Amino acid sequence: MKNLLTALIALLLPVLASAQFSISGKITNQAGEALPGATVTITNPAVNTQADVKGNYQITSLPNGSYTIKASYIGYQTTTQTIALNGNRVINFSLTNATFSAEEVTVTATRAGKNSPTAFTNLSKKDLQKNNYGQDLPYMLAQTPSVVVSSDGGTGIGYTGIRIRGSDGTRINVTVNGIPLNDAESQGSFFVNLPDLTSSVNNIQVQRGVGTSTNGAGAFGGSINIQTATRRDTGYAEINTSAGSYGTVKNTVSVGSGLLGGHFSVDGRLSRIRSDGYIDRASSNLQSFFVSAAYYGKNSTLRANVFAGKERTYQAWNGIPDYIIGDNTLPNNRTYNELGLMPDGSYYKDQVDNYQQNHYQLLYDQKLSDKLSFSGALHYTKGKGYYEEFKDDEAVEDYGLTPVVIGGTTISNTDIARRRWLDNDFYGITYALKYLPQSNLNFTLGGAYNRYTGAHFGNIIYTRESAGIPPNYENYRDDAKKNDFNIFGRGEYKVGDVTLFADLQYRRIDYSFLGFDRNLNNVQQDAKLNFFNPKAGITYEFDEHNNIYASFAVGNHEPNRDDYTNSTPASRPKPENLKDFEVGYRTSGDVFKGGINAFYMLYKNQLILTGALNDVGSATRINVDNSYRAGIEVDGNVKITKQLSWAANATISTNKIKDLTLSLASYDDDYNPLTPVTQSFKKTDIAYSPSLIVGSEIVYSPVKNGSIAFVSKYVGRQYLDNTANVNPAGISTSPDVADNPYAVNRLLRSYFVNDVRLSYSFSTKAIKNIGLGLLVSNVFSKKYEANGATYPEVDSGTLVNYNYYFPQATRNFLASVSLSF
Repeated sequence: MKNLLTALIALLLPVLASAQFSISGKITNQAGEALPGATVTITNPAVNTQADVKGNYQITSLPNGSYTIKASYIGYQTTTQTIALNGNRVINFSLTNATFSAEEVTVTATRAGKNSPTAFTNLSKKDLQKNNYGQDLPYMLAQTPSVVVSSDGGTGIGYTGIRIRGSDGTRINVTVNGIPLNDAESQGSFFVNLPDLTSSVNNIQVQRGVGTSTNGAGAFGGSINIQTATRRDTGYAEINTSAGSYGTVKNTVSVGSGLLGGHFSVDGRLSRIRSDGYIDRASSNLQSFFVSAAYYGKNSTLRANVFAGKERTYQAWNGIPDYIIGDNTLPNNRTYNELGLMPDGSYYKDQVDNYQQNHYQLLYDQKLSDKLSFSGALHYTKGKGYYEEFKDDEAVEDYGLTPVVIGGTTISNTDIARRRWLDNDFYGITYALKYLPQSNLNFTLGGAYNRYTGAHFGNIIYTRESAGIPPNYENYRDDAKKNDFNIFGRGEYKVGDVTLFADLQYRRIDYSFLGFDRNLNNVQQDAKLNFFNPKAGITYEFDEHNNIYASFAVGNHEPNRDDYTNSTPASRPKPENLKDFEVGYRTSGDVFKGGINAFYMLYKNQLILTGALNDVGSATRINVDNSYRAGIEVDGNVKITKQLSWAANATISTNKIKDLTLSLASYDDDYNPLTPVTQSFKKTDIAYSPSLIVGSEIVYSPVKNGSIAFVSKYVGRQYLDNTANVNPAGISTSPDVADNPYAVNRLLRSYFVNDVRLSYSFSTKAIKNIGLGLLVSNVFSKKYEANGATYPEVDSGTLVNYNYYFPQATRNFLASVSLSF
């Protein structure tokens, strides 16, 4: 028997020696949240893999033996375990936050933290990618609290807009890796110039209210703080294609080297998006790329980013006239776009906006000691382009020309095609020094110096008759310069369960522009502004998962380019001042996380929209002495079952102007001045400020890696001007269709729209991940308008309002396929 047993063991030894086992598990943070994309590495043999979207990983085909397993993730401390493998093992990792992560310094300097007394929402790469079918970046933020988005073309592709707490894009501070994105003059952020930026974004924080000190334009409604792609330790290649309604196609290719030699990485993306748009002739042809190269030292990171976007969009920025959209007998009453219409009934094919913007960033982060770290960035943005348009029967004198006589006929008016150019440069430096002398105390000193130069000029490229205009005649030129300097210091001190927060910022602006002086001469002028923006707050922690907070912040904001150039020193708007009071409660648990926030935003000299637009779709604004926004924001996410979750948010607010007087000049048919038409209001609603905004997203996962989401958005009534739709005697509406509800009511009706999103992913031996997605937007085909404008005009003493609207697409879909290698 002994000899038989020995023989059997000898026969089994080769089998036992060749036995193959696996190591699997899940990687989470200390809160139990999955860390998708975390890297798991073993040595001898050298094998690494990445965790899936749920944080799970698996390494197979390992012989028995001793192994050292290392789990790492950006922003967390690397954890190592050594095991003896003699069978399949489950090894889970719970990673703790790193005391220093080089690539986080730049971004966290201007971000709110877990205990900050600020209302904010964090969005991870996973949150963004589930909605990334090619729509503009504002649509990725549409389900965050107090946010309303709109699209000129009706599909979310091309020119889009975003409002936070009723404040438009000129009041929303946007940074990319801590570098300002807002245009220095108009102060808006034009995401159309960076199509498919979402595909290169790692995470976004949306702050509401004044928020923390940041670089660039003042935050009067909120901040959008974007961090682009960070380190990925393993190489990858990804292909993503979306296609759907209105001829929409998106193609994206992304590649990355992973970590080379333990120090280097290179990542790149190339994208193309094309769409016809829901509105007639609202097409978009967009291209972009993103390249990032980084060097990782023991205590430092050096990263260079180069990214650019080019857009050519047919103009749809004037919307649809009320008398068209209200006429249901017209087959295209909701999609009619009259821009570019020529006398012969055809449309000018080059009625387009054509612009390219290139961004260059050099980011450096250094750990100086265990208590001190530094980040700095150099940046340069080059923008150049024009919008071209056809203008019917223009007076040549308006272009600085003298009428000419051709064949005995004086040519004083003619049809023209013109281009209005913007050639600008924006460059500067940002920095942040973070000091943590002890675990309960930290300081951040940061700031920036940025310089902008912009050349505004126009060309006439075509006339019906020569009219004495040479080819590419330049009819105007306006050069502007702006220097923007800021420095801020922020500190947090924790005493027991209480955290005290203080933030002080000084900002100086020097703006040179061509504008009207007191004698109505158009001359170069300067505006110098100095702002002090203090902030203070307190947070009390009940435990690790629950806290309450309160804060007070002051924000100041300069007028924009049009405010300066379309006025004289006597009528020039004043800077705005905001005092922002916030108080809230946050909770975070395994089943439910959410919060409630109350805000009171008190404005002095707020620049309000009158409802009118100029000829390129820019709003006209005036100062009002006293106005305010007050409301409550509620948001939460509950895991009802393992497969079912529900996220929802709601904002209830009141947005008022006190003692408003509007006065518009009046002229008779011969343009002789008449008595101005005046409207007065004791208290009235601020334009474009709904009192109720609700978002909901119900997600059901019936199978592994598959989900069905039902996404809803309700936006309450919004007014196009600040009269709250009051229509007193002597004030009429668009005369074209007097009984048209769109003409009678100067408002955007409330709307409730619903989307359905399906996703499923799986893998094969050759392809790491195959993702399938379907987005059906406005599934119940609701007819609604998300934006609009009203042009007040006084005709012989009677005020007339001409209203324009931006209808959004009825039921439409986008399908996507993504391949990851």
